[in-house]
Amino acid sequence: MGIIQTIRDCYAHRVLIQSLVARQLRARYRGSLLGFVWTFLNPLLLMLVYSLVFSVYMRFDMEDYGAFMFAGLLPWLWFSSSLSEGVNSIVSSGNLITRAMFPPEVLPVVSVFSNGLNFVFSLPVLFLIYLAYGVPIGPAVLALPVVMAVQLVLTLGIVLALSALNVQFRDVQHLLGSLLVFWFFLCPIIYPLSKVPGGLRIFALGNLMGALVTAYQDVLFHNRLPSWPLLGLAAAAAVAILLVGDALFRRHRETFAEWL
Repeated sequence: MGIIQTIRDCYAHRVLIQSLVARQLRARYRGSLLGFVWTFLNPLLLMLVYSLVFSVYMRFDMEDYGAFMFAGLLPWLWFSSSLSEGVNSIVSSGNLITRAMFPPEVLPVVSVFSNGLNFVFSLPVLFLIYLAYGVPIGPAVLALPVVMAVQLVLTLGIVLALSALNVQFRDVQHLLGSLLVFWFFLCPIIYPLSKVPGGLRIFALGNLMGALVTAYQDVLFHNRLPSWPLLGLAAAAAVAILLVGDALFRRHRETFAEWL
């Protein structure tokens, strides 16, 4: 099975993946005065901007709105940054792809893992914000790794597919930016799911990231376990997308060198 071989290849090159992830994290803010601190500042500044707009200017009335929004914003940043960097991961590393022994699947995996680590490093900031708002972190947070695992599978599948398609069709990377803006507002991140009319909730939850954002809000903000049937459906869909993404990547990988 293709995905099994991909997992074996990534495991065989785990040291290379670790090295590239560390290099990408170091290079991200190289030359900036604050350096790694931007990992925490970027989501914090975004939260402040959205809180100002939707709780002050537009008067979106919700208690502890900033804390609520941060629970959905952090996983979204992991997802959107992984796609934005991963879609171009093969094209931007043509010098590596043309080497006979270099495994190309490593590059999209590195994009997802490096941004996943940024998400993990930002969690202490989220907990501090919750402390400031007086929002308790309860035992439901133990379900957080399960939600993260589903997002990891989903993101890997999409990034594998997009990075392979972008080698031949460079329009993919340009279309992705507009798609991510639309996808962001489709997810209940800056508004609670309760504000979505019943007939439209299928769009808020059916895009998968909306279902995952809701699960994050459940375990982090509402201090309750996620909806297991909904999360199970999201997990099944994520596995299916990973299988399709991996098959698409393996189908096109032999032609990468020709297009670069």
